[in-house]
Amino acid sequence: MDGGQRAALVRLDQEVEAPGPAPASGGPGRFLERAAPEGLRFDYATGRTMASHEPKLVCRGVWKIFGAGGKSLIGTASRPTSADLRAAGAVGAVRDVNIEVREGEIFVIMGLSGSGKSTLVRCLSRLIEPTSGDILFNGENLLAASEARMIEIRRHQMGMVFQHFALLPHLTVLANVAFPLEIQGIERAAREERARRMIDLVGLAGKETAFPRELSGGQQQRVGIARSLAVEPELWFLDEPFSALDPLIRREMQDEFLRLQSVLKKTIVFITHDFDEAIRLADRIAIMKDGEIVQAGTPEDLVLNPATPYVAEFTRSVARAKVVKVASLMRPLNGVLPPASIRAAAPIAEAAPLFSAGNEALAVLDGAGKPVGLIDRAAVVDVMMRG
Repeated sequence: MDGGQRAALVRLDQEVEAPGPAPASGGPGRFLERAAPEGLRFDYATGRTMASHEPKLVCRGVWKIFGAGGKSLIGTASRPTSADLRAAGAVGAVRDVNIEVREGEIFVIMGLSGSGKSTLVRCLSRLIEPTSGDILFNGENLLAASEARMIEIRRHQMGMVFQHFALLPHLTVLANVAFPLEIQGIERAAREERARRMIDLVGLAGKETAFPRELSGGQQQRVGIARSLAVEPELWFLDEPFSALDPLIRREMQDEFLRLQSVLKKTIVFITHDFDEAIRLADRIAIMKDGEIVQAGTPEDLVLNPATPYVAEFTRSVARAKVVKVASLMRPLNGVLPPASIRAAAPIAEAAPLFSAGNEALAVLDGAGKPVGLIDRAAVVDVMMRG
C-alpha cells in the first residue's frame, strides 16, 4: 500500500454547553451577535457554542514548483510571477498558500481541474514534497520532520480517501478495512474488532466477507471511508471521494458523510471541483486558481461577498437561500417557543417550507437540540426574494 492509502486525519471536537442566548438586536437580513464566555466561540456554521482551539493544521507560504529552474526563484526579493516561472521552465502548482484548518471543521478546497487542489492536499501530508514554506500539524513543522517521523504521523494521525477507491481486490471487506491496522502491527483479534466497528459505522454490516468486485460503487467507497477511519486519525483528507459516483449515489454518500461527521466531529480537508457539493458540506471553503488561494471563507462569505470576478463567476448561479444559514438570521428567544423548529446549521431553503402551515416564527435549535433563538417568516421571505 502506498503512502497515500494509509489513512486519515481526525480528532474529536470539544463541545461546551451554551450558557443561553445573550441579549442582542437581530432582525431580517442582520447577523445576530451572540456573546460567549471567554475561551468559547459561537459557531454559526453549527449553531453551537464551541471550545476555542488553536488551528489543527496551518499552512504558511507553501510553494510547490515542478521543474529544475523554479526553486531558485523562491526566496528572492520579489514574489515570482507566472512569467518568471515560465522563463525558468517551471510550473507553479501551488503558489504561496496560507490557510488554517480549525479543529473539528470541514475545510473544503475547491477549484477547476488543474487549479492545484490535489497537489496542495498531498503537500499537506508530504506525500508530495513542498518546495518551500511551513506546514504545522499540532504545532509541529512537518517540513522539518524526518521520513521516519512522517511515516509514524501518517500511520497513526492522518488518513486519506481517494477519488478511486484503491481497494485491494484479493482481500475481503473486513481485511481491507483492517489492513492499515495490520501495517501498524496490531494483533489480529484487536484489528478485526475495530474494523467491524468501522464497517458497522458506515452501514455495511453483513458485508464483511464480500470482495470489492461484489460491491456497488457507493459500497466500495464506504469501504474506503471505513478503512481510513480504522486508524482513528486526527486529520482526515478526502480527495474528490464522490466524484466517480453516479449523481444519486453521490448524494447518498454526501448524506452519509454528514452523518459520520455529526458523530465523529473530525477535522477534515475535503477536495472537490463541485461548488454545490462544497456549500453542502463545508464549514469554510478555499477557492484555488492557478495554484493560488483566491478567497477563503464560509459559503455565505463567498456567495454574498466574492473577492474577485473569478469567485463571483463560480458562485453566480448559487441561490442565497442554499448558503445563508438559519443561525445568521435568528433573533433572541422571546417568550413561548413556536411549535415548529429548525436546526441553526440548516440553510434558509430548508426553513421556508416550515412556514406553509401558517407559522410566523420557528424555534432555532443548536446541535444538541437546545433552543438558541427564533427566525421569522419575514427574514426568510426576504432572503428567498433576493434569489
